[in-house]
Amino acid sequence: MTYGIEQLGIETPGKIIAVHLNYPSRIAQRGRTPQFPSYFFKPASSLAPTGGTIERPAGTELLAFEGEIALVIGEPARWVSPEDGWKHVARVTAANDFGLYDLRAADKGSNVRNKGGDGFTPIGPVAIPTAGIGQDAWRVRTWVNGALVQDDTSDTLAFPFGQLVADLSQHMTLESGDVILTGTPAGSSVVVPGDVVEVEVDAPNAAGSPSTGRLVTTVAQGGTAFGDFGNTPAVNDTQRVEAWGDEAAHAAAVAAGKASPLSESPVSTSATDGSPLTDEIRALLDGVAVATVSAALRKRGYVDVFIDGVHPNHEGDTILGTAKTLRFIPFRPDLFKQHGGGFNAQKRAFDTVEAGEVLVVEARGIPSTGTVGDVLALRAQVRGAAGIVTDGGVRDFAAVQEFDIPVFSQGAHPSVLGRRHVPWETDVTIACGGAAVQPGDIVMGDRDGVIVIPPFLLEEVAREAAAQERADAWVAEQVAQGAPVDGLFPMNAEWRAKYEAETAGQGARA
Repeated sequence: MTYGIEQLGIETPGKIIAVHLNYPSRIAQRGRTPQFPSYFFKPASSLAPTGGTIERPAGTELLAFEGEIALVIGEPARWVSPEDGWKHVARVTAANDFGLYDLRAADKGSNVRNKGGDGFTPIGPVAIPTAGIGQDAWRVRTWVNGALVQDDTSDTLAFPFGQLVADLSQHMTLESGDVILTGTPAGSSVVVPGDVVEVEVDAPNAAGSPSTGRLVTTVAQGGTAFGDFGNTPAVNDTQRVEAWGDEAAHAAAVAAGKASPLSESPVSTSATDGSPLTDEIRALLDGVAVATVSAALRKRGYVDVFIDGVHPNHEGDTILGTAKTLRFIPFRPDLFKQHGGGFNAQKRAFDTVEAGEVLVVEARGIPSTGTVGDVLALRAQVRGAAGIVTDGGVRDFAAVQEFDIPVFSQGAHPSVLGRRHVPWETDVTIACGGAAVQPGDIVMGDRDGVIVIPPFLLEEVAREAAAQERADAWVAEQVAQGAPVDGLFPMNAEWRAKYEAETAGQGARA
């Protein structure tokens, strides 16, 4: 692999040292002003060249980029002064200091887990010689999907490059090829699978306006979750706001369906924490109708939780699982060229769906779209998915019907990908059939339709719905024996007393 520093005859740096806060714009965002620079190490195994891919691990949501100016040490430095520190920097290149906010709490400031992953430090592609260029002459810019999101210069830094070299040289020898990441300006934010991040460092006012060229990294969805034998991902509101940049940026991301809304308590995002669909809850819901669950949700103010217009591909199919989401956007030729080919969001979703998950697809409610075909449906079945729900159409419908996996859709349509849609992103909040669906929501379906249950309501709704099903079954028995429905459905006090007397001691559904 090449990172630009091979121009110095160095294949891999011995040390990668990163600065926490340095740009005033970023310091203002964080609301704390450091008196002196502080640092953390990144492993050499986190390095990646331009054109690479970074994986957002399964069960996480807050992978953030940080475009930075990277200093490459030339002549070793030990006990040098701030005035002489810059002389020990041989070259400058671009870097992207990726971090996973989901693991920040586990790191307690060390950044080992959240910033040390493979591919979490792309650098390059060209290292610019510093000869004749001052430490205040540099600019860093970052683009996400072609939009400029960071733009700042080194003459604004709280801690100039020479000071960083001098300070570090008090504690260790900076050797040739060591890399110092000098901090990121405002604009750092969260990226999701499918996003393309580009970082460029240049000296626009120096002779020849030298540039590193763009350091390009594509975000992909990882398929392996963290094991429960170590710290697992967990996020809270503070981390969400800091990861996105500020409250306004987070609110905009929520409105765009790219971020989870704020909650009042820490929320685990780890798939290893266990689904709320325990064996007990599944037993309670066994045989319970979606219509009964909808009544329990309505009592709690949830009336727009139906995925409208979808029907099962097999008569009698039911579905119950946790949501994994896939979002399509309207077709546009340039966007389809960028996002429609290769290992796109659609393929990533079907290739990473886990056992017990329901893949929920936002197809904008357009039935004339083939959002799922036989190969992808088979892939979901092989991976153990609990089902597929799409508010679009299904191609290869007859073949898909031959599979065991339940598929709820608007019906058959032969169109291929690229006619009406661009596969855009996975594992974000979506709108499917008029209902908001978040990753981890509970999806339940039967012949009446599909409903979405917020996880925190699952247990109480399941218990109430199971009890209501038992009561409804008893009422049906009375009607079958000739009882009138007046006073019986719903039960008045007299009928309620009779029901409770007859069913006392039966307990909850096993």
